[in-house]
Amino acid sequence: MRAIVYEGINDVKVANVDDPKIQNEDDIIVKVTSTAICGSDLHLVHGMVPNMPKGFILGHETMGIVEEVGKGVNKVKKGDRVIVPFPIACGHCWYCEHDLWSQCDNSNDNGETGAIFGYSNTYGGYDGGQAEYLRVPYANVGPTVIPEELTDEQVLFLTDILPTSYWGVENGGVKNGDTVVVLGSGPVGLLSMKWAAFKGAKRIIAVDRVGYRLEHAKRYNGVEVVNFEEYDNTGEYIKELTNGGADVVIDCVGMDGKMSFIEKMETALKLQGGSKSAIEISTQAVRKGGTISMVGVYGARYNMFPLGDFFSRNITIKMGQCPAHSYVEPILKLINQGKFDATDIITHRLSLDEGKHGYEIFDKKADNCIKVVLKP
Repeated sequence: MRAIVYEGINDVKVANVDDPKIQNEDDIIVKVTSTAICGSDLHLVHGMVPNMPKGFILGHETMGIVEEVGKGVNKVKKGDRVIVPFPIACGHCWYCEHDLWSQCDNSNDNGETGAIFGYSNTYGGYDGGQAEYLRVPYANVGPTVIPEELTDEQVLFLTDILPTSYWGVENGGVKNGDTVVVLGSGPVGLLSMKWAAFKGAKRIIAVDRVGYRLEHAKRYNGVEVVNFEEYDNTGEYIKELTNGGADVVIDCVGMDGKMSFIEKMETALKLQGGSKSAIEISTQAVRKGGTISMVGVYGARYNMFPLGDFFSRNITIKMGQCPAHSYVEPILKLINQGKFDATDIITHRLSLDEGKHGYEIFDKKADNCIKVVLKP
């Protein structure tokens, strides 16, 4: 089959690879109909996630038609159209039973993290879904059948960025009348703004440095925008703008934000886990007693982490990988009822064979690219 594979830092290609096969009784094989490139895929391409071998199949936002089922599968059948959540979860360990699906104890042999499709050997070593076919383990737990009346584009993001953005807003405790700052106006950031409005936020401020992303954010009703490159101290500016800071700051940037020269050097030497620019803005943009919700992916340990700034101002910090399974059905219901739509963020629809080009424009923020959907 054809698949997008990692070939080294800043190098991906479309290659011929072996078709996946049923390995366990509760596996299924999905014929992929739509898949997408995620911002966290760029962390892999930039060499910021360890244990990424050459030839590794990328991708964790995938849906398609069930092609083959193991004899122990009873949740789905051949011919079903399903979305596949990005965390791989067994469904019966302590973490799964307590709705911490992204921390499943059985899907990843290293035990320190949960497992994710297409996300290096550190996260379980499972092939990704930017391919013609995908093997899905624990198929009685993850895959969800999609109503035929809904298009792929309406539901594809149930695999990751819709649950992740919703969870980030929920984790931040956004409520009616709140002021919310969203750091990053990429796909997760834009959807977080929509969910914040859905939860009743009175004021939403989008922060980014990419002009066309901020222009897209401005299309959403009432969203204000801040280009952080226009200010010497963006966090202090937002504090002033909001008369003391936001109730909730949602960090949708993570380790791939703008780095200082020192951070670049330290990251290259594996002494730093990447950028902490969003963290630093958060410390100043949130009000005393406020909440910071981190959904942007962070890597290793960080030097000069501003822990004292958080401690002295009674800030609550919540973070982590979204337990996506818990949010698929509630969000699917909203989509089916016409109450939530995420399709406006799709800017590029490409074939799988154009995957290398898709990565390039997404990474370089070229051609006004916000979200790339690939069709095998």
